[in-house]
Amino acid sequence: MVEEVILLGEYISVYEMRVRLALAEKGVEYEYREEDLTNKSQLLLQMNPVHKKIPVLIHNGKPISESLIILQYIDEVWKNKSPLLPSDPYQRAQARFWADFADKKIYWVGRCVLTTKGKEQEEAKKELIDILKLLEKELGEKPYFGGDNFGFLDVALIPYATWFLTYEKRGGFSIEEDCPKLIEWANRCMQRDAVSKSLPDPCELYGRVLERLKKMGFE
Repeated sequence: MVEEVILLGEYISVYEMRVRLALAEKGVEYEYREEDLTNKSQLLLQMNPVHKKIPVLIHNGKPISESLIILQYIDEVWKNKSPLLPSDPYQRAQARFWADFADKKIYWVGRCVLTTKGKEQEEAKKELIDILKLLEKELGEKPYFGGDNFGFLDVALIPYATWFLTYEKRGGFSIEEDCPKLIEWANRCMQRDAVSKSLPDPCELYGRVLERLKKMGFE
């Protein structure tokens, strides 16, 4: 049976990037459809009627929404490659915890770095660094968050690293100064073919984000 796999997404979305990456790691062929979120397609509205957001993975006509849930679905369905989630229940729980932590913290704080100025931006930059320091502490001396193997939490987090340049340029600071091991981890991840081929170039992403911010009224 030929499987039909369609991904509805937006190129610069962290949440969509991680799904592309997981599919690449598993060697899954799929059709990618870029969504214009100012004019959402009928397919997106039909496949995700609750949140009406990307990404949505459509597998043989059945939709799966929310990026972390999609990652777990991919890991459970395509078992031909090494698993993304660890086998140990505690380690699985920890990976899910930190992925959820990042999603609840980084997006909104990063948005403040991009869209505010003065004291508010300074506070946002400090908070972002504090969040990244916590993640760096969790990484410790391991090559990957998954230990010796690139895994679920690495897939969930590495797309955020593509936004680091944008945060730095917009905020006038250096993440590497405070989180050098996290940057080393990001560079190590980028050496993987699946990662480098799945994620956008940070300079290109920065240009696209600037265009988006101008359209939103943020100079």
